[in-house]
Amino acid sequence: MSDITIEVETGYLPEQSAPKQSRYAFKYTITIHNQGSEAAQLISRYWRITDAEDQVQEVQGKGVVGEQPTIAPGSFYRYSSGAVLQTQAGTMEGHYQMRHPNGDEFEAAIPLFALIHPGALH
Repeated sequence: MSDITIEVETGYLPEQSAPKQSRYAFKYTITIHNQGSEAAQLISRYWRITDAEDQVQEVQGKGVVGEQPTIAPGSFYRYSSGAVLQTQAGTMEGHYQMRHPNGDEFEAAIPLFALIHPGALH
């Protein structure tokens, strides 16, 4: 059981989408809670993004939104980003590579979440 827990909120971005061109833009806000007794720095991220046609994009890189934040015990870090799919719905999941002050690294799993165009539910 990790001391890091992750919450996700999602939304559709109609102003950045172009359904006629199969472009569906979504935003997501991630809150990373450190419920442990040690600080943890977010080093890198890995995402697996799957659209409704099972097309998979894998994204990895240093930090998030240009930062490698250190999250103090009992604190949290929140950021927003986005993804563009070619279908009205899809899923994202992945993990963050984290590091404690002593240099020990560990993965914090990002639970599977859905990105769904409001019209896709009708």
